[in-house]
Amino acid sequence: MLDLGLLKTLVAVVDEGSFTRAAERVHRTQSTVSQQIRRLEDELGRQLLMRDRSGVNVTPTLHGELLAQYARKLLALSMEAVDAMENDSRVSTVRVGLPEDIDARRMADMLSRFVQAHGDIRLEIVAGMSADLRERLSAGDLELALVKREPGQGDCLMAWPETLVWAMAARSAARAADCLAHAPVPLALFPQGCIYRQRAIRSLDAAQRPWRMAFGSHSLTGIQAAVSSGLGVSVLPETVLLPDHAVCDTLPPPPPSEIALMDGGGPASASRRALADFLAATVGETLGVATA
Repeated sequence: MLDLGLLKTLVAVVDEGSFTRAAERVHRTQSTVSQQIRRLEDELGRQLLMRDRSGVNVTPTLHGELLAQYARKLLALSMEAVDAMENDSRVSTVRVGLPEDIDARRMADMLSRFVQAHGDIRLEIVAGMSADLRERLSAGDLELALVKREPGQGDCLMAWPETLVWAMAARSAARAADCLAHAPVPLALFPQGCIYRQRAIRSLDAAQRPWRMAFGSHSLTGIQAAVSSGLGVSVLPETVLLPDHAVCDTLPPPPPSEIALMDGGGPASASRRALADFLAATVGETLGVATA
């Protein structure tokens, strides 16, 4: 292991080109600086510095120049670590959960604005299915979470209704609508626990319409791509339809869902309240939904 104190002395000598000036810089005697350089050379088995003919000025050898480059990086990293430890007491962390079936790009941009405006608050963001996020809230693993759920399903800090529609590929809408009327409906679905999946299957089952699983994904982007390509149709919020999507009105209309901002209960820190207030004020506009 290299001693950072010895590396600091080496950098000083290389920068100053003199043991005397380096000693002044690191607040050591010239003899101490010389001893530290000899100790470093002994440990590495390499000559690091060379004196000129006058014996006053010194220059680094190839090994000395190479080690000095690494030394600067190590010293900078050490200072960064010390600074992080000193500043950590002034930074608070809020753990927040986001559903995987949400517009991640818009949410990331929104949360980035919050972080930029609150330099003393650090966010730990966890993505998951809404059912899992509610469990983690109850267990105390999360302090806040946005979840998809049935409208009015329990207490929350704020709620936004979602209008759901059947999404299909626009380029083959007429032909696909005809096929859907005579064949099992190919579905592009999120995993178990997603309310959009429940809406799709229950709507078709209630209408006694046959269906088949055509595509599955945890991410909204994956489902959107499957719909765009014509692999399947899916129940999605009206606000996340892409230009190459069309609304299929030949399938039974799904009932609306709800986005809810929930907390884990208990005393709320100032940081948690700040994030909750920010989400309450901006989620509706970000996702294009009105407050319930």
